[in-house]
Parts: sequence; structure tokens; C-alpha cells
Amino acid sequence: MSQVPKRLRTGASAVAVGALLSAPMILGTTTTAVGAESHVDNPYAGATQYVNADWTANVVAEAAAVEATDPTLAQQMLSIKSTPTAVWMDRIGAIEGNVDGPGLKHHLDAAVAQKSGSTPIVLNVVIYDLPGRDCYALASNGELPATDAGLERYKTEYIDEIADLLDNPEYAGIRIAATVEPDSLPNLTTNLSEPACQQSAPYYRAGVAYALDKLHAIPNVYTYVDAAHSGWLGWDTNSVGAVQTFVEVAQSTIAGFASIDGFVTNTANSTPLSEPFLTDSSASINGMPIRSAKYYEWNFSFDEADWTADLYNQLVAAGFPATTGMLIDTSRNGWGGDARPTAVSTSTDLNTYVNESRIDRRIHRGAWCNPAGAGLGERPVASPSGYTASHLDAFVWIKPPGESDGSSTEIPNDEGKGFDRMCDPTYVAAKLGNQLTGALPGAPVSGKWFSTQFQQLVANAYPVIPADGTVDPTPDPTTDPTTDPTTDPTTDPTTDPTTDPTTDPADTSSPTVPAGLTAGTTTTSSIPLTWTASTDNVAVTGYDVYQGTVKIASTTTPSYTVTGLTADTAYTFSVRAKDAAANVSAASAAVTASTKAATTTPAGACKVTYSTNDWNTGFTGSAKITNTSSTALSAWTLAFTFPAGQQISQGWSAIFTQTGTTVSAANQAWNGTLAAGASVDIGFNATHTGTNTAPSTFTLNGTTCS
Repeated sequence: MSQVPKRLRTGASAVAVGALLSAPMILGTTTTAVGAESHVDNPYAGATQYVNADWTANVVAEAAAVEATDPTLAQQMLSIKSTPTAVWMDRIGAIEGNVDGPGLKHHLDAAVAQKSGSTPIVLNVVIYDLPGRDCYALASNGELPATDAGLERYKTEYIDEIADLLDNPEYAGIRIAATVEPDSLPNLTTNLSEPACQQSAPYYRAGVAYALDKLHAIPNVYTYVDAAHSGWLGWDTNSVGAVQTFVEVAQSTIAGFASIDGFVTNTANSTPLSEPFLTDSSASINGMPIRSAKYYEWNFSFDEADWTADLYNQLVAAGFPATTGMLIDTSRNGWGGDARPTAVSTSTDLNTYVNESRIDRRIHRGAWCNPAGAGLGERPVASPSGYTASHLDAFVWIKPPGESDGSSTEIPNDEGKGFDRMCDPTYVAAKLGNQLTGALPGAPVSGKWFSTQFQQLVANAYPVIPADGTVDPTPDPTTDPTTDPTTDPTTDPTTDPTTDPTTDPADTSSPTVPAGLTAGTTTTSSIPLTWTASTDNVAVTGYDVYQGTVKIASTTTPSYTVTGLTADTAYTFSVRAKDAAANVSAASAAVTASTKAATTTPAGACKVTYSTNDWNTGFTGSAKITNTSSTALSAWTLAFTFPAGQQISQGWSAIFTQTGTTVSAANQAWNGTLAAGASVDIGFNATHTGTNTAPSTFTLNGTTCS
């Protein structure tokens, strides 16, 4: 007979039940100060991981809910109830605790209680509240605007508060692995054509650097910067730019490369760990490279094992230490179930061969929201074998299975989370090759419990979850094409004396002094600097940028943009060059430049970005409305005229009225307030008669928008 509880009380009782089921845990332990551990290379090695009792309670409740109709599925759920998952700090209110769960201190105290004797324990925490967060995904937009004021709040109300908690001596005996800002820096590689990402870019760089400075200063904290996934950055054109961004952000921190312990890929995504029947992305079918198939679009990296191996090699080549570790979020990339292929295709047609062979069953690799068919992946484990070239510190479950990626329909909320059509299963997405999104229906806003998704993930888990309370052994990893250790540039960072500048006493020559330091066109908060590259008897490795006498950044190129400055203020800068032997040049001639004065934009000023996705005689229209004035709006109405007789049939995020060719879109009750600098996204479905010319003018509350 099943041991699933028939019913759970809500609130504190449910949490208590989950806590009793969590493991490892020591009852009766008090939270007293624990001796700090030294900072190790791989924090997961030899350690347990923290089990979140709240997630456990959700799993137990879900098992109880399906017990009557599917007792096998219920038992499978109970088999994973004590799996460690990450704790997400997705807004300022999450630090103290909110309606979604207890705060960070609660989890820190619980981790202390779960620690067993001298065995280390790792608490996975996600740092996720950048100004202008997720500039390309409405479902996970955040509370802080991409402005100087937003950055200041991020620093003082978010990062500083988290760092103060983590630095408490009571928690010195816990290893804290921080996943730093999912999707942030990757957006700077691929989505800078998006106006919102252009606006967010300097705040992403400054915010991540500030977070790294604060977190790295705490010895028992380990920082892992998000590095997207193979289906996002796997192309050479994308990976090179991403690595350069990682280098620049690292060098802008106080500790440089040392401020980053590693990188985490596939966060909250479902890209497979490996493709067992597509092991060589360089192979061909009928004379055609399989990577040229429609599904892979010439991407060499088919899976996360490929991507982490490639990324590691590029990072080390760019200056990161060989000790840099990699994490893969395997919480939702198992792709088991009946749809999983059991053998390689025998077709000679390229696309058929790929589609019949791949275990990744998404309609497109860009389909990221609540994908139908996904399953739980490898369970969390330290130093997984068989992936030598990937330099994996661990498999981890950063995205707690069962938590939604975004709502299937528009749901008003106070968390800043918009309605992203990529989460709508009825939406035909141009970004996905004009296909439906493949998202599950009935999803709540991101981060909320989604029963349908969790049931699917357990049913489609790979490795399969036994229904007897045990975990299926890890399958043979030898199918992973990246297991050849010869691709590893070095397994021992101490064996290459060229990385230690003190071992070459012969090089005592400093680089030449940087010349021609010039300030470019300034903004109200930034000043771009350029200078002539220095020379050295061996090689110049970088430059340190000083504001007055204070070093504020490092860069490998003869240019740098200083951000986070005050409007209408004069600043003085100088630059010093350095080489691999730690020789530093004298300071360049100083340059003084002033930021622009802040301007007051007339009330009502606005900007509208309009786009469409067309098919036959129908289309979906999207409009991003931005209040570019310095005054908040308490209500708004957008007006425009269709030039070719288009007719709206359905709209969202606004109340649409159409009279002839004239359209007005008034705010809903929940989104009427539009702060200065803030944006709101609205959209509609409509028909046309063969011509779909865009409106030439938009007005907001009677004022013409740019």
C-alpha cells in the first residue's frame, strides 16, 4: 500500500512535514557560530546539498493529490522529495520572506541544522534582481528599472542586504554557491538590438560586478555566473562575444578573474545534457553536415556537455584560471517518456534524421517556457564522472521542478512579471520559425507552483525514477562526445609557471605609458574612455582605469566606459598598463570630462515600439509603450490609425476600441500607473486583406510618441 499522506494541512504544518522528510538534517541543533572553512576549489566535492523543506512539502502534497489516480507516479514523486534545489532571491521582498515562502535567514538557519558533523553542506542561492532584469523575456521581468536609481536600490536594498546576511559568523560553516543573475550577461551578446537590452546593458555590467565584489569578499561564498545554454550561445559568433563580456566584467571587479569561481549553464532551461544518438556535430548525412539541419541551425553545440567543454576552453584561453568550475542545471532536461528515441534514425533525409534521432523534443531550441514533454534530468551530484572536458563541479537543480516559467495567459501581479507570448501555447512565434510555442497550458506566473508541469517532469524523468523510493543509477556517460580529456588545456593550474608572474625574474620592464587618453560622448551617467595601446617587451595583458587615485576597473582593451556616474559632474581619469609579470606603467596623462546635465522631459512624452508577426491574412501586433517623461502617469490611452483597414479581433493588457480605422487602447485597472521611464507591453490579434502597413503615428494621452 502506498505511504502517500492523504492530505496535508496548509501553512506551517505543511512546512513542518516537509522539514521532517528533508535530509540530511540534525534535529535539536542550535544555530551557533561555526568555524569558517577555507575556500576550496570545488565546494560540492565531499559535501551534501541543502534540501528546501518548502519544496519538499510541495512535492509531498502533489503526491497526495495524484495518489488515487496514479499511485506509481505518486511513489516516484516521493522518491525525489529530498532532492536539493536552489533558493531564489527574485526580488527584494524575498530576502525577508514573502507570500511565496520564508526568507534567506530561514534557509541559512535550516542549512546549519541540516549539516551533519564535519561533512560540508552547500546551500544553492540564486541572485536574480538586476535593474531591467531579463530585458528580452517579459515573463521574468523584475521590479527594478534600468536606471541609476534602480541600480542604487539593487546595491543597497538587495545585494548589500544579502551579503550582510551571508557574512554572519553563524553561517561561516556553510558553503554558499551563488548563481549570479540568470540570463543577464548572455543578453548583452545576442539581444543588444532590442531597445530594452540597450538600456539595461550598463546596469547589467555594473550590477553583476558589484554583486561579485560583495559576494567574493565572503570566504565561504562561491560565485557561479550564468552562461545561458548551448542553444543560445553555442554558435562561435555568440560564444566569442559572451566570453569577452565575461572577461570584461571580471576585470572590472576588485579581485579580477578570482571573483568568479565558475559558470552555470542551462539555468531554468531544458537543453539535454547529451544527445546519445547525435554524438558528433561534425558528422554528415547524405553529404550534409547534421549541424546544418533546421533544428540546429549550424550550431556545433548540440547539448550542455558540448557547450560547457567549449566554454571552459574559451574561458581559460581568455585568461580565466584552469580551476574555473562548471555547473549544469539538470532539473528539467531529462527528456524521457514514450517520445524519447531508442536508436539513431535510419533516414537519409537530413532533417528527418535529426528529428528522429534527437532526444530534445522541443519544437525549437529557443522554446524556453514550460516546454511540453520535458522531464527531470540527472539528480544533483558532485564531480560527475564521464565529463572530463567539461570540468564539472556538479550537476545541480537550480530551477526547482514544478515552478512555472511564466503564465500561459495574462495574470495581473505585483512582481513586475509581464505576459510573454512565448508562454502562450496558442501563439505562433516568429522567433520559433512561425511555429506554436509548445508551452504547456494553464501555467501560473513565473515562480509559482505548476502541478501539470511537475507531474509531466516526473513522468518523463530520465534517468527514470523508480516507484520504490530509490533513485535509478546514472546511465553510462560514455555516450557523451566530450569525454575525451585531451581537449582539456590543463588539469593542474599550478603546472604552468607562465601563469605566475613571480617565476620569471628576468622580466622587470614595465609597459609604455598609455597615450592619448580621451573622453568620448558622455551621457548623464557614463563617460567612455579610449587611449592608444601600450607596448611591452613581452606582452601587455591589460589596463587599470583610475578615477582620481582610486582604481575603478580593469580591461584588456584600450577602451572602457565608466558607468554609474552622477549627472552634470566633472570626473578625472587616468590609465596604467600592466603585463603578465605584474609590471605596471606610470599613469597616463589625466583627462577630465563631465557627464551631461539631466534634462526634464515634458510630462506625457512617450515612445512606442511596434512590431508584428504576420501570416496569410492575420497577424499579431505588439506595442511597447514607454513613458519617457519625468512624470508618472496615473492612467493612459494609446491611439493610432490603421492605414490599410486592419481589424482587431482580440487584445490583451489593454482595453481596445476600434472605430473604422481608428484604434484606442486604454490601460487595464492593474497597469494604469506608468512610472517615469517605465514601460508596458500590450498586444492584439488582427486581420488584414493582404497589406499590413504599420501605423505611422502613435499618441499617448494626446501626445505624439517617438
